[in-house]
Amino acid sequence: MGYKNNKLGYRDGLLESRSVIKRDNYALIPHDGLVKNVVPGFENCDLTILGSQKLGASFVDYIITLLKDGKNTRGFGGEGIETFVYVVDGKLKVSDAKESHELTKGGYAYFPAGSLMYLENAQDENTEIFLYKKRYEPLEGYEAHKVIGNTNELEPVEYEGMTDVLVWDLLPKDLGFDMNFHILSFKPGASHGYIETHVQEHGAYILSGQGMYNLDNEWMPVEKGDYIFMGAYVPQAAYAVGRDEPLSYVYSKDCNRDPKI
Repeated sequence: MGYKNNKLGYRDGLLESRSVIKRDNYALIPHDGLVKNVVPGFENCDLTILGSQKLGASFVDYIITLLKDGKNTRGFGGEGIETFVYVVDGKLKVSDAKESHELTKGGYAYFPAGSLMYLENAQDENTEIFLYKKRYEPLEGYEAHKVIGNTNELEPVEYEGMTDVLVWDLLPKDLGFDMNFHILSFKPGASHGYIETHVQEHGAYILSGQGMYNLDNEWMPVEKGDYIFMGAYVPQAAYAVGRDEPLSYVYSKDCNRDPKI
C-alpha cells in the first residue's frame, strides 16, 4: 500500500512487503509502502528518497512525481555536487543559470558540480522523474560538462555480444566524468552472462517488465517501479521473465577513478 501505487487504507490480507534492506550491502524497495518526504525547494511534488548515505550509498536517488505546477526553483545540487535527472514519463523543463531545455519521456540531463539544476513540470498532467546527486571527485586536467539527451535518439549496444540484452550509455566515456548512467534491457528469457562482482555501486530504477534479481546470491522477484541499491562488491545478476515486455532499468555507476586509501 502507499501513495505511489495508489493503494491506500487497510489491505485485505496480512501486512507484508517485498522490501529487503541490507544496509551497506543491497536493498530492494518496491512502490508498495513508499511514503512522501519533504525536501526544501520542491513544490507540488510527491517525492521519496530512495538511496542515500543512511542506506550505505555514496549518492542520493529520488523518485518524484511533479504534479501540475510542480517545480524546484530553489535549485538542486550546489557547490561540489553533480546532478542527473531522467524523465520516466511526461514533460520536464530543466534549467541552469543560462538556458532551459524541455525533456520528454526518455530524456535526461547531467549538470556538473557547482551548476544548480532547476526543475519544472512542463505539462498539466503529472510528470515522473528519477533524480540523482553525488559529490563530484575531481581529476586534475579533466572536467565534466553539461549533457542533454534522450535515450530514443541513442543507438543501443549489444551487451557483451548478447543480441537479446541491450545497453544504452547516457554520458560520455570521458575521464572528466566520475560516474555514468546506463539503461540495460533484457528480452524475456535473457539474462546476464554471469554473476557480476565489482567495486562499482549502483542505484537502479526499473522502467519496465519483470524479472528475478540476484543480490548477494539471494534471488528475488522484481518488477516495474522497483528500486535496487547495489553496494560495492555485491554479487549481482538478473534474468527477465514475462511474455512481451523487456525487463529494463536505468542505473548509475561510479567510474574513472582510482580508489582512495
